[in-house]
Amino acid sequence: MENFKAKDMILVALFAALTAIGAFIKIPIPYVPITLQVLFCAYSGLLLGARRGLYSQLLYLAVGLIGIPIFTNGGGPAYVLQPTFGYLVGFALCSYIIGKVTENVKEYKLHKVFGAVLLGLMGLYICGLTHLYLIMNFYMHKSMSVSAVLGVGLIPFIPTDLLSAIIASLSSIYVLPILRRTGLLHSN
Repeated sequence: MENFKAKDMILVALFAALTAIGAFIKIPIPYVPITLQVLFCAYSGLLLGARRGLYSQLLYLAVGLIGIPIFTNGGGPAYVLQPTFGYLVGFALCSYIIGKVTENVKEYKLHKVFGAVLLGLMGLYICGLTHLYLIMNFYMHKSMSVSAVLGVGLIPFIPTDLLSAIIASLSSIYVLPILRRTGLLHSN
């Protein structure tokens, strides 16, 4: 493994903290609340790259699982049995995918960045929807069809997640080159 510099650790911790803050900026709806976490997750992949973005989301998961209540509905090891836990795992995959797709891009173009964010969101939803289906049907014993899971775990989030994808994509194509030029972020 490459050396992990102090700046890397600070950035990883910063984006873990931003994801935690995003959990508390929410619109509560049944099963899966709307939060700003997707925006910060996308930023972690776009600005930190695959490895550091992944680590930021894994740090967020670890802190919540040890019992610090930074998830939308609390924390602790039992949180893995919450219907929304798959989305938290999906944040790590989402950040990694976005970072992997964009980290070697020399010139950020909106369509490339937006496409990467959409691919990351697919990874997020695969994890989240699968876990939601399994927990509802096999742990909570509340029969829920695939279409019902899509109705509560995907459809309500398309508008806000598309907005987050647009905001992250537009801002990163301008911000990332500046951050790299000033040395705040190094090339991935």
